[in-house]
Amino acid sequence: MKLSDYSYQLPESRIAKFPLEKRENSKLLVYEKGQIRHNKFGDIVNQLPSNSSLYFNNTKVIPARVILYKEEGARIEIFLLEPLVPSTAHEEIMNSTGNCVWKCFIGNAKKWKQGVPLKHDKLKLTATRIADKEVLFKWENGTFSEILTEIGKTPLPPYIDREVDPSDKDRYQTVYSKFDGAVAAPTAGLHFTEGILNKIQQKGINTHYLTLHVSAGTFQPFRSEEVLEHKMHNEQVLIDKKTVKSLLESEFTIAVGTTSMRTLESLYWYGVVLEEGKEDFYILQDDPYKKEAIETHKALQNVLDYMERNGLQQLRGQTEIFIYPGYDFKICKGLITNFHFPNTTLVLLIAAFLGEDWRRVYDEALQNEYRFLSYGDSSLLLPK
Repeated sequence: MKLSDYSYQLPESRIAKFPLEKRENSKLLVYEKGQIRHNKFGDIVNQLPSNSSLYFNNTKVIPARVILYKEEGARIEIFLLEPLVPSTAHEEIMNSTGNCVWKCFIGNAKKWKQGVPLKHDKLKLTATRIADKEVLFKWENGTFSEILTEIGKTPLPPYIDREVDPSDKDRYQTVYSKFDGAVAAPTAGLHFTEGILNKIQQKGINTHYLTLHVSAGTFQPFRSEEVLEHKMHNEQVLIDKKTVKSLLESEFTIAVGTTSMRTLESLYWYGVVLEEGKEDFYILQDDPYKKEAIETHKALQNVLDYMERNGLQQLRGQTEIFIYPGYDFKICKGLITNFHFPNTTLVLLIAAFLGEDWRRVYDEALQNEYRFLSYGDSSLLLPK
């Protein structure tokens, strides 16, 4: 499978560098059983099938860019990637006090030797590089979440090549974000407002929440023309027992964003893992192409039974699932998503979901002056 077969030309002018003034004013391309129509996102409630159940990713973007200075003035940027100590669980490390260790990307790394502390006097904070990509933070007062709120910056994607604006703190966050941990926004959700969510619920459409802490790996480029040689990143997922129960009853499951889709499909494959007599919730990127599939209801029931046997109200796992053309979707029948950068795993996921029509959708969006990427316009994809 060649990456070039899933590419397209994206003019720089079509990349949205700023959000619209109002979230709901973004365009909405609706693809339904091969037909395409155009709407405003504010009207999405009238575009959704009446028997839909929507699944939202309620992760919260943390201000993951920390800029500190050496005594002689060198500027060091620390980009938080993954929590390490005292816990790899995002919510636990964000509530930690005194010290913690993160895996980080370090800008201007040649200027910062291991063992040399960088200081922030006002917060009585030090950051010490203890390994090539590991940073130890120490501070006196408050939680690490409170420290980041003071000194961190919104981690805008690399293709939004501008300085962070004060408005990004609010706009690069969904209105329903809840759990700290993402270093990139689940951007399909950026269009929703409290008003739209209320209208959806008033129509009788069910809304549910799950968590996938989006990692910087979502921007990881391909290093080979061969798609199957790509190494997928892993991300942490959390799913409540009531969400699993709702999936067993859902008639038409729509994922709000590719991160929700990856979480839901990973949950199915965890049900397959349990069927095999194993319990570790870590979905490898090639599991869907090597494991023997079972009926969807059975897989979900396996997960629910496991949670009940072990008295779990919440399931925590890791997934590096790789969805590309040829993948057989087990749970998701619809998807709400933005328009993604060419030559990425996200375009491969769209191609897997729509087949060859993915290119027609993207051509249509380009011809109708849709805005692309994180702050861009949206689509509702209903292939079945």
